[in-house]
Amino acid sequence: MPTSSASTTDTAKTAPSGGVQSLERAFDLLERMADAGGEVGLSELSASSGLPLPTIHRLMRTLVACGYVRQQSNRRYALGPRLIRLGESASRLLGTWARPYLARLVEETGETANMALLDGDEIVYVAQVPSKHSMRMFTEVGRRVLPHSTGVGKALLAHTPPEEVRALLARTGMPAATEKTITTPEGFLDALEQVRRAGYAVDDNEQEIGVRCLAVSVPNSPTAAAVSISGPAGRVTEEATEKIVPILQEVARDLSAALASTAAQA
Repeated sequence: MPTSSASTTDTAKTAPSGGVQSLERAFDLLERMADAGGEVGLSELSASSGLPLPTIHRLMRTLVACGYVRQQSNRRYALGPRLIRLGESASRLLGTWARPYLARLVEETGETANMALLDGDEIVYVAQVPSKHSMRMFTEVGRRVLPHSTGVGKALLAHTPPEEVRALLARTGMPAATEKTITTPEGFLDALEQVRRAGYAVDDNEQEIGVRCLAVSVPNSPTAAAVSISGPAGRVTEEATEKIVPILQEVARDLSAALASTAAQA
């Protein structure tokens, strides 16, 4: 992997965490770029990170040489294509780590359990454990859907600033999957307010008639993630919801703790 002499010198410095300072700074810059929508200028990175421009320039030059960042014709920097393979592999691993927790959800609720991530403007399902009932819900792992018609979408966007939610909805549109799908930004923002008040999200026949889904976000997840259960509306009733939601919330907390422990051991 190509490196510059400047970056090699940086690697000799030890960060307060005990790691390599230049690596920590490089990953911090990549995360700041992602937070900014994937494309930024050096001055923006300097302002947000507090690092001097020469240091940022050296780090970005190395990231460009490695393919993790690309310099645009307007001299701004964008996340590079080599990150896609890393992200896809990480998503598969995250789904693998989540499966025991989804299996626990199935055992305790009787319904199909899912894990989903927010990938750009879409929801992608990365793991599923099916219900043992003969009548059960099935969502293909890797399937992508729009957030406005799903419980996991509501859970993932509940704490996103309203202007960002409106911008996302403007990009995706709000097509109706069923007659109960929310199709206006105002209606969706109202639904997100209900999620914040209740602590969980509901898809009530909005993605598929006859199916109800309950979802919660995974707190402090390294990437925005949610877990859910889905089943026939005749089983996932209001009475069942009262019993299922605390289980969902507990499993999400336990999964969060497991992910944090995995990161700490790395």
